[in-house]
Amino acid sequence: MRGQLHAGQLRRRDFSKLREAHLERLSRQQQRHQQKRPFINVSLGGLTGAGAGPARFASSALLTPTSLHGVNFVGGANGFVSANALGAGALRTTARPFLTSALTSRLHDLRLKQLERNANHNPSNPSAQYDFLSELTHRYPEAVVERFESFPDLAVDERCALLYFGALQRTNGQGRFNLAQFVRRMNAGGGTVHPVKMQALTDLLENKEGGKKLTKSQSATAAMQIVAGAGPAVAAGAAGSAAASAVGLGGAGLGLSGGVRGADPRYPLHVQMHSPNSGRAALFTLARHVLVAFVVVSALTAVLDEKGMGRAMGMNGKHVQEAEGSDVRFDDVKGVSEAKAELEEIVMYLRDPGRFTRLGGKLPRGLLLTGPPGTGKTLLAKAIAGEAGVPFFFSSGSQFEEVYVGLGAKRVRELFEAAKKKAPAIIFIDEIDAVGGTRKLKDQSALKMTLNELLVQLDGFEENNGIIVIGATNFAESLDSALLRPGRFDKHVAVPLPDVGGRKEILEMYAAKTKLASDVDLSVLARGTTGFSGADLYNLMNQAALKASVDGLGAITMGVFEYAKDKILMGAERKSAVITAKSARCTAFHEAGHALVATLTEGAMPIHKATIMPRGQSLGMVTQLPEGDQ
Repeated sequence: MRGQLHAGQLRRRDFSKLREAHLERLSRQQQRHQQKRPFINVSLGGLTGAGAGPARFASSALLTPTSLHGVNFVGGANGFVSANALGAGALRTTARPFLTSALTSRLHDLRLKQLERNANHNPSNPSAQYDFLSELTHRYPEAVVERFESFPDLAVDERCALLYFGALQRTNGQGRFNLAQFVRRMNAGGGTVHPVKMQALTDLLENKEGGKKLTKSQSATAAMQIVAGAGPAVAAGAAGSAAASAVGLGGAGLGLSGGVRGADPRYPLHVQMHSPNSGRAALFTLARHVLVAFVVVSALTAVLDEKGMGRAMGMNGKHVQEAEGSDVRFDDVKGVSEAKAELEEIVMYLRDPGRFTRLGGKLPRGLLLTGPPGTGKTLLAKAIAGEAGVPFFFSSGSQFEEVYVGLGAKRVRELFEAAKKKAPAIIFIDEIDAVGGTRKLKDQSALKMTLNELLVQLDGFEENNGIIVIGATNFAESLDSALLRPGRFDKHVAVPLPDVGGRKEILEMYAAKTKLASDVDLSVLARGTTGFSGADLYNLMNQAALKASVDGLGAITMGVFEYAKDKILMGAERKSAVITAKSARCTAFHEAGHALVATLTEGAMPIHKATIMPRGQSLGMVTQLPEGDQ
């Protein structure tokens, strides 16, 4: 196909022929806007049959360059084609879309390329040609005319011909219309045009060549009427009246009343639905679809979560752990002797509730464990459940709230309902300040709903007999006052950092699980770890075990413990630091001064170690070993 205008060449800035055609079309559009010409009817004079005289086409003006895509022409009794008969589709002028952008233009070019490839690969398929031409005619009517006239080996049908006539009108090309070439083009269409219409076009050509003076514009209009479907004329042609079918106008209407496509299975009626061209309408349609999809997905998610199927499908995490027995005992909790003593009465109540209720007394419903991180609050709650032998329900304050409003309150109800079925039981809520913080006016309503539901479950109309709620927090002062009042979390147990005796107990418990050298003194190690929590002491023991393993030692020595403690307190050794001899000497004098003053001062703590090994931000340090928790 030499000279083919394929979709990849449809950018007017790259090809002079299309650029000139585009500029010419813009010029014509500006002239039309300036003249403000109204829509002008096309007057088609009555056409007689063969031997009745020459046909007369009185055309006051051509149709305005509007889209003829998919239009059925219906003629009046006097042979007029009015604006109403053409339909709203013919009056729709080219408008700038609402969402025009470089992206949409690029997508349009890609679609053109895809349609052209499909049309070129299927030259005998008129539907493929029609799909390409219908998309091409919106922006490049000149290319439609060029492709229709230049490539006779491509199959075409009536739809393609109508697009061709529409492109002719948009480019004002009726004056160069060649009826003979058009008839040959339709004959070469692969037999897809109805034979009655082809006979009518052939008769029109013979009458024109026989002496009937028709201009090219009038020939184009007459051929367009025949292709669009002249029912009575086609019917007359099928009956053998060559005169009536010669012009395609039997003096009656031009509609499809006689029926051409759709009347015979060999010639099906092609129907194509067209969405509105308006970008605003497309935007509203998209918004409506997105809204409907959001509502459907939200409703489906809520139903699945309500039925308990959401977690099975992996839609949300496990926010409430199932009831489980705890194997932790109070003997496993070290360093918090006072807190364990306060919790003994809770264990006694869970073991024998009747002992407390016979005199009308009620044990506190809520127990709040407060203290720094790593002191064993969660371990104490498990120890209570293990000592009492009751089910243990664990949840975190951050697990209640998720995406949907009201989900937190629903999960609080689920937690208490599950505990009631297993009563007596313990509900442990870790980091309760995430859901029970002080309420403010600017807080989200969902967070308030969750806290309100928790307050109702703790002390509402329904009694939660046999259920102990234990909360743990590092910031008791941030909790809402309604949560701390008597009847809810009315018993507060402080879990402080362990003292020197508690630290020694914790170290002995961890030391029983490893192998220590004979030079290790845990009492000295406990005195030197002031401010360490149980979690910090576990980290100290773990770091020492790792260091001993790296050094290839058979047991953990005291030196390894000192190394691990200094690494936790001061940071790793900076052995690669470039320190001059003068700087090291000054540092040694400085640290020696600290040691000398501590030695000569009465009542000062004894010196444990002095070093000028840089660690972290320090060039050296002198550590003193207190006798207790000073």
